[in-house]
Amino acid sequence: MNRTQAQLRTVLALSGWVALAATLLPGGDVLRWAPVLLFVTLGPGLAVLHPQPGAPRPAARLETLALAAPLSWSLAALDATALFLVRGFSAPVFLISLAAFCTVAALLPGLPLPGAIRGGRDEAADATGAGAGGEP
Repeated sequence: MNRTQAQLRTVLALSGWVALAATLLPGGDVLRWAPVLLFVTLGPGLAVLHPQPGAPRPAARLETLALAAPLSWSLAALDATALFLVRGFSAPVFLISLAAFCTVAALLPGLPLPGAIRGGRDEAADATGAGAGGEP
């Protein structure tokens, strides 16, 4: 693991706890809701998808950005639903559970992205001259 990957993992692991700390600020303040919104929108998804082994291809970077928000929202919806079902929902409990998930996910390797694999195959095919255009 190189230094950049370690820094990314650290930022992802701490992002939820920073968002939770931001809830202690006065209500309605931008410094309160902006970190929480950014964390809930991108934190869990990026923690699950990053870091990828090796240097990511451009297709993998784009795929990660395209999947991070919907994946984060899905995890947040599952978390909120579970908390409502056990009658334990509150903003701090919601953020603590997402932050704990994000911290654990940041310590594990990222999920493999199909775009990174397809990108490697497409580049290899283009290098040999057998592109997907139906050339003999």
